[in-house]
Amino acid sequence: MKKVLLGKNCNIDKSSKLGIIPDRIKSKKIILKIGDNAVIRSGTIIYAGTEIGKNLETGHNVIIREENKIGDNFKIWSNSIIDYGCKIGNNVKIHSSCYIAQYTIIEDDVFLAPGVMVANDIHPGCKFSKKCMKGPTIKTGTKIGVNTTILPFITIGKNCLIGAGSVVTKDIPDNSVAYGNPAEVKKNIKELKCITKITDKPYY
Repeated sequence: MKKVLLGKNCNIDKSSKLGIIPDRIKSKKIILKIGDNAVIRSGTIIYAGTEIGKNLETGHNVIIREENKIGDNFKIWSNSIIDYGCKIGNNVKIHSSCYIAQYTIIEDDVFLAPGVMVANDIHPGCKFSKKCMKGPTIKTGTKIGVNTTILPFITIGKNCLIGAGSVVTKDIPDNSVAYGNPAEVKKNIKELKCITKITDKPYY
């Protein structure tokens, strides 16, 4: 039985599937909660046991698993997946074809460009791997460039910019510009200049 609690003024495409009960949850007394003004497009699947704030907007073919706590004004575009047990803040945007692994933390005002991949398993295949899983923490205001991979247990600090195609293998301090494989800190974000010269400080 599907259990869904929707807020006011929600626009739900008829092909979407909301409130699916996951097999891994023993108790079936769980519901999906979605706040006011949601826009949920075709092919979206959202499991029961997740709570999402107001002004949710999905692209097409989005999957959001169970046991996620997601804030207001969350936008997630087509073909992206959020696995179970994540915490996502307010005003977060996840672009197309992204994967967010279990137990990832994403704080407020974070942007993930297309193709960002997040890992959580430090020794896949081990019989204890499920007990050791922990995704990265991406702190407030950080922007992650296209096709970036972020490894388990990593913390990316506040207001960072991670360049396209990077592989983040270690912690990144606040206000850093980092890129490469492995990603290395190159400068402070205050040093960035806009190549169009519209502004001297694009992130401040």
